[in-house]
Amino acid sequence: MKTKIGVIGNGNVGGALERGLTRAGFEVQSTGKDDAAVRRIGAWADTILLAVPYVALPETLRALGPLDGKVVVDATNALTPDFQLAVGFTTSGAEELQRAVPTARVVKAFNTIFAQHMDSGRVKEQRLTALVAGDDADARKHVAALASAIGFDPVDAGPLRNARWLESLGYLNIQLGYVLGMGPDIGFTLVHRRGRRARQNVRRVGLVTQ
Repeated sequence: MKTKIGVIGNGNVGGALERGLTRAGFEVQSTGKDDAAVRRIGAWADTILLAVPYVALPETLRALGPLDGKVVVDATNALTPDFQLAVGFTTSGAEELQRAVPTARVVKAFNTIFAQHMDSGRVKEQRLTALVAGDDADARKHVAALASAIGFDPVDAGPLRNARWLESLGYLNIQLGYVLGMGPDIGFTLVHRRGRRARQNVRRVGLVTQ
């Protein structure tokens, strides 16, 4: 049976992820700010992808209703209206989301990538990294598989507390692209080796620019 994915948010991020997931063969439904549609899609989907502004999360959760056992993918960046980090160091937007929906399986992903590249997972021909963090290992693997199907190189970023660093990395991406003038045709990639000796792998983070 195909994974049923509900994308909540029909802006640039939601639209791009919907295109990428649909092209990859998943069954996808999406909506914007329509409470009835949000609740209907929330009940239908087994995986819910939140692509709304961070400040809109409380009203979105109210509209969604019960999320028991569902995988909830947090693609938001925890920013204030004036584009500063809203939380950090001792918590993250994703951790606060998990506290708000304790019976759901929250996974942080896709927040370190500009919307222009979310439907392909690439900048030009360079494959971008999708860092995936969450406390439920099966949910992390599930979201990593979705990212891989779109075209990303998924990397398990460990427990949900590591969303603190993913959200900081997302903020740095915004700073580089829009404040420091590099533009949106940039993205992060993790250079790494796979295989049996994974524990001995040496990894480093690089910034791909075009």
